[in-house]
Amino acid sequence: MPGNGRTETGRGGAGGRPAGAALPRSIRAGGKARPEDMRGRKDRRERARGEDRREGRLGVTIASSLQFSHVSHRYGPHETIRDLSLDIAPGEVVSLLGPSGSGKTTLLRLAAGLQRPLSGEIAINHQVVSNAGGLVPPEKRGIGLVFQDFALFPHMTIRTNVEFGLTKLAAAERKAYALYMLKTVGLDGKADRYPHNLSGGEQQRVALARALAPKPGILLMDEPFSGLDGRLRESVRNETLAILRSTRSTVVVVTHDPEEALNISDRIALMRDGRIVQFGACEELYHRPADLFAARFFSEVNQFSGRLSEGIVDTPVGSFRYRGDRPLPDGPVVVCVRPSDVGILAGEETPDRRRSDGGKALKTAYVQSKRFIGESELVALYIPEGEIRLQAKLPDGTAGNPGDAVRVMLDAARALVFAAGDD
Repeated sequence: MPGNGRTETGRGGAGGRPAGAALPRSIRAGGKARPEDMRGRKDRRERARGEDRREGRLGVTIASSLQFSHVSHRYGPHETIRDLSLDIAPGEVVSLLGPSGSGKTTLLRLAAGLQRPLSGEIAINHQVVSNAGGLVPPEKRGIGLVFQDFALFPHMTIRTNVEFGLTKLAAAERKAYALYMLKTVGLDGKADRYPHNLSGGEQQRVALARALAPKPGILLMDEPFSGLDGRLRESVRNETLAILRSTRSTVVVVTHDPEEALNISDRIALMRDGRIVQFGACEELYHRPADLFAARFFSEVNQFSGRLSEGIVDTPVGSFRYRGDRPLPDGPVVVCVRPSDVGILAGEETPDRRRSDGGKALKTAYVQSKRFIGESELVALYIPEGEIRLQAKLPDGTAGNPGDAVRVMLDAARALVFAAGDD
């Protein structure tokens, strides 16, 4: 924020304007917007709204960007956010992922203007809206909020819940637009019901319709699917994502579920102790985790010690060539292999090159137990040499029986290797 750090807000504006920033041309010209400018804007909005309704689609939002620059925050002596920087592009779906206490919800509240940072700046469309000196109130940021418990008003029908944020529309238009939003989420036939008459999935859709009705540039969602069970959670999540994609809003979702983050996100910010461990595309975080914490967070892993020497990783399970993106010095390493990347061979079966990778002879292991989990089996293996225990996720019916001797092979191309102590 330039100069004295003050933030100015225009009347009814969606965000802050840094002090000293240039005023819009129409305001500079005569102190207020020219009537012809206002008529033109109103005509464009009405045409866009009419097209949306005729084509039966949710009105497209002008997405906003969101920037955090060296943001810190604390509750009393406890530092919740530590010098965090993050840049979210317009129209992105970004998940804030991490364990409880990592700072995800605090960061969302800072973005919403519900908390003030101790230091650093938060900007929407590169206009500062929060710093240690002040903040633009939530209602002027152009954001929508969906809470974990949906926060629907129990004394209002779902139509009037959706109408709640449409205060600038006339009563008739407000009602018509609320019904249109409910139709978009498949609930127009239940417009006069109350929240307690709806299922959890239906309440979530009402909360989404209410948040999207004012066409926010940014939608903030705090664990919106955590209260739903099983298949309902998956179906509601997929429906919600389809609606969000149609609006082209910028979306920030807080979740502790890595599978959910991988399913809905363009990019993921993995958090730990108030810092971002890694920020990138889903594939990048899963296949190229920054450290052991990131590797363990996305799935169960088999972990064992090894040694890197001249590009070859030697482990108690076998040897393979190091193929990682990050250069590592020769010395002790930690190797992580996901259960789905462990295979077994029986008899004289020959491993393919991708799995054997020219390493030492594969180790003999014994099947200790197996557990049916649908199309796969989770198999516990024991290697007497080195007393190594592994978990393997194998196609149903391919693991043999407890007590059978097999040879273990690793998918060397997918093995994750880290310098010892890199956690």
